[in-house]
Amino acid sequence: MIRRLFLSSLGFAMFASSSAMADSTRESIVISGGVSLMKWEQYKPDPHDKWWMNFVRAGRIRISQIREADPEARITWLVYKPAYLRRTVQEGKDLVKLIDSVRDAYRVNRVYFSTAAELLDYLNQGQNRERVKICDLEYFGHSNKACWMFDYSNYIDSASKVWLHETELTRLRPGIFTKDAFAKSWGCHSGESMIVHFRKATGVRMWGVIGKTQYQTEELPIPATRWGRWKH
Repeated sequence: MIRRLFLSSLGFAMFASSSAMADSTRESIVISGGVSLMKWEQYKPDPHDKWWMNFVRAGRIRISQIREADPEARITWLVYKPAYLRRTVQEGKDLVKLIDSVRDAYRVNRVYFSTAAELLDYLNQGQNRERVKICDLEYFGHSNKACWMFDYSNYIDSASKVWLHETELTRLRPGIFTKDAFAKSWGCHSGESMIVHFRKATGVRMWGVIGKTQYQTEELPIPATRWGRWKH
């Protein structure tokens, strides 16, 4: 618990400094990928996403930190909608309505996406990037060392049909990030390859984990193993 509190405190200090100077020319972007379905996961020894809010709650926690650091920060929350529409059937409640309540509570620009192309399009030109630069980019969701997997085990058991591969990062336009931009992938294994490609494509260092991450109820994700660690 002490280690977790230390990591949370250290992380918040870093994030606060990255957001403290946010203004109308700087945009913080939080991405929440989709969760799996229990019809695929329920019989596995270690099932994914028993709780549908895994990536939504983590995104909300991060958004609240940015908002606390700067009440006037420009925040956009990108959410992979198809996964939550399919999970709605399992949960028996309107998950999109619940997601939108976070938008309203924290005054964020919530943008749903369904493809990697739509995500890239927002990053490149969702705002006038000559005037509004991305100062903070963070991803919460399933990933492996080479890609973000937006619908892992949601449409196909233990697989993904919608992803952003590290080789596609070259599609990000030059100059869309601020010089002091902060980036972090909170998914599993991103520190093993994807962060290298991200830096080559954008010039921005991205934090990623070696090994798996563990999503918490009221804290940001942490390395899931004793040997796991963050790197950039």
